[in-house]
Amino acid sequence: MKAILWTGFARRAFRAFPAKVRSRIEAKLMRYAETGTGDVRVLLPGPGRRLRVGDYRVIFVETNEVIEIRAVGHRRDIYR
Repeated sequence: MKAILWTGFARRAFRAFPAKVRSRIEAKLMRYAETGTGDVRVLLPGPGRRLRVGDYRVIFVETNEVIEIRAVGHRRDIYR
């Protein structure tokens, strides 16, 4: 399983979500970290990827050992 690291910006945005949304995002992140499965796409241009969790998106960069969460937000706001 890969370690999950959060940037300060992403952690603050994550804490602002309702508890039900946070638990769904955490479950999807843990599943992806353990198995590598999930609704993940490569973002172009650049090294980032996004994980889809309903109407929410998690933007991250992945290495062999770590998944670094860069941003979390609603789909209407996250790509701005």
